[in-house]
Formats: sequence, structure tokens, C-alpha cells
Amino acid sequence: MPRPVKCRKVCHFPNVLEFLPADDTEKKAPIVLTVDEYETIRLLDKKGYSQEQCAVSMQIARTTVQRIYEIARKKIADALIDGHPLRIEGGDFRICDGQSSNCSFGGCYKQEIYQKYAVEKGEGIMRIAVTYENGQIFQHFGHTETFKIYDVEEGKVVHSEVVDTNGSGHGALAGVLNALNADVLICGGIGGGAQTALAAAGIKLFGGVSGDADKAVEAFINKTLDYNPDVKCSHHEHSHGEGHTCGEHGCGSHSCH
Repeated sequence: MPRPVKCRKVCHFPNVLEFLPADDTEKKAPIVLTVDEYETIRLLDKKGYSQEQCAVSMQIARTTVQRIYEIARKKIADALIDGHPLRIEGGDFRICDGQSSNCSFGGCYKQEIYQKYAVEKGEGIMRIAVTYENGQIFQHFGHTETFKIYDVEEGKVVHSEVVDTNGSGHGALAGVLNALNADVLICGGIGGGAQTALAAAGIKLFGGVSGDADKAVEAFINKTLDYNPDVKCSHHEHSHGEGHTCGEHGCGSHSCH
């Protein structure tokens, strides 16, 4: 019987999901780098972690880190040298929610958020998060400095408060929402990478919304919210191809329960 795959913890989801050669006259098959492979590159090569530190952060064995890293480096080399498109998607991973005491070795802001919001909401509570600035829905998800969260029970807002993201930015914001135990996100523009990260975290997205944040939540509760299910962000040009549904096999949820 095959050994079950241990889910790899990812603290920072990629902002850009696809890299294309400048000269694409010769169409070549894309090389797919999984999200957990991307995370080893980010931690080891960008952050300068040792393999032991990377293993602790991703909550896997050091030998597993070494194997994932070698595969990732080979894929990147093939893409660069042979001129293949490089796409980031899939893998066996889960979005960090701040539960781990070893997350960023005690320096992860999601820990503080998780500890505050870890209390079970209860079956009757829905938690809605809105990108927030001066009472309005902030229009660029990746630069969100504050969320306003609303707890809704029996069609009424029973509690709301503004939460500082502490400058988490882009790939870490899905983890912040996960730590907040959010069920729904209402926002303006949002890139493909962030959309994929939210789907992997099980957070429902209602994008392309503007105007007063409180009124948007009221409209959502009344099922009259005007949103764009195909919202795009001009800062991020690429997302999953047509017909791919995030949260299915190979997009973060497989074997990660």
C-alpha cells in the first residue's frame, strides 16, 4: 500500500502563476512547478533558510525538502535553458493559518491573528472579510493593509471589527484570511494567484465589488451583491486555464486532510 502523502505547509502563495519566454515562435509544452516546490525555492534560495529550517517551516522531513528542492531546481533549469513556459500549480499543500508555533520561527503575524480568532465561530456564524480602507472596499487585494470582518448570524451582522494585516501583502494574505477563520472574501481587483490560494484555503470569493463596505455586506446577506465572478487584476496577467477548478485534485486539497 503506498505511503500517504504528507501535506506541505505553504506560507506564501506565488503572486505570478505563469512565466513565458519572450520569443514564443516555437510553442513548447509548459513545465509545471508545484506550489510546494515553489515554496522550497522561496525559502531556500530567496529567504536563505537551511534545509533543516525549511523542513520545520513546511512541516516535513529534511530528506523530503532535499528531494522536492532538487526536482524544483531541475524544472527551473529546463525551463530557462530550453525555453519552456513555466507554470506554477498543483501539489500536495495547505495554506498556512498561523497554527504552527514554528511558523517563520516565531515571527509570523498569522500566529497572533490565529490565537485571537481560533475560537470556534459556531455552526450558525458566517465570517465575511472585506478589503477595507476608509469605509470603502479597497480595490487591490495584494496591497490590502486592513480587512474588516463581519460575523453574520441569522441574516444579521452581530459583530464587526477592522483587522490590520501588518503589511503581509500578496501571497501571505490568503493565510491571514485563513487565520481569521474567514468563510467569504469581498474585494475589488484580485490576481489569479490569490484566487487560487483562496480556493485552496476554502474561502469563497466575491470580487469586482466597489463602494461602501458595510453596504456591500448588507447586499451579500440579502443576496443582491453585484460582483464579477470572472474578476481579474491588471497587475497579474495569468491564472489557471479554462476548465480548471481550484480545490480539485492537484490544486492544493488532494491528500491534505
